[in-house]
Amino acid sequence: MKLGIFAKTFEGTEPTTVLNAVAEAGFACAQYNMACSGLAPMPETITETQARSVANAALSSGVEIVAVSGTFNMIHPDPSVRAAGLRNLATLAERSTGMSTGLITLCTGTRDPIDQWKSHADNDTPEAWRDLLEAMETASEIAERHNVDLGIEPELANVVNSAEKAHRLITALKSPRIKIVLDPANLFEVATLDEQRRIVSSAIDLLADRIVMAHAKDRNPDGSFATAGKGVLDYPHYLGRLRAIGFAGSLVTHGLSASEAAGVAIFLKNNLDDETAGTGG
Repeated sequence: MKLGIFAKTFEGTEPTTVLNAVAEAGFACAQYNMACSGLAPMPETITETQARSVANAALSSGVEIVAVSGTFNMIHPDPSVRAAGLRNLATLAERSTGMSTGLITLCTGTRDPIDQWKSHADNDTPEAWRDLLEAMETASEIAERHNVDLGIEPELANVVNSAEKAHRLITALKSPRIKIVLDPANLFEVATLDEQRRIVSSAIDLLADRIVMAHAKDRNPDGSFATAGKGVLDYPHYLGRLRAIGFAGSLVTHGLSASEAAGVAIFLKNNLDDETAGTGG
């Protein structure tokens, strides 16, 4: 697996500065955010020069751009907000190849009008699912037009809040462009070790053929998020299950400070090395 990090973990509004920091912290790849180019995370316009500067910075730093963030609230209660998000997604998709990446990560959304990562009681309604399908159909058409893939992530606070719902969405859309970004810490809050392992194993097995990226953060015993390696997530089990399905993509950490990055890189490398040694591979 390739070890990566969210580029926006590091300060900077110029891609070379940010990606050099990624490399110096010990990571081989990054999930990019347009904020690292001094733009809005979902800009209305991205020039060819701005896109090319990301690719050039990736080349000079030796950091592969494995994805770019395209998150917006896909089921926002205001249809005009959803429409604006889709327009900006098309802008990002048009420039993704120029930034040397073919994957855009999405947020399936919430009915909360303010925070796209906050749960809402209406997320489980048929209307929310209908709006998601409509938005994802348009997103899939954009992806097909620009030859990019879309990574959706099961997230407790969003409409796709489980591996089962992610599978349901994939089945409904029938688009090969829809891929999975798997973060085990987004699949549970408080769970026993056995429950956690069951949830993670089940998700990986169910979504195995669509997983293109794995995320790495953690949970504290009280259910709050933690930096990878500082919580209760069973990393040997998680990485072992990924390896069991033949996953050889990127393992991308986030939810940490820049000062923690080098330490997390060592933690993840050690776990990957131990897991490989344990399987004799």
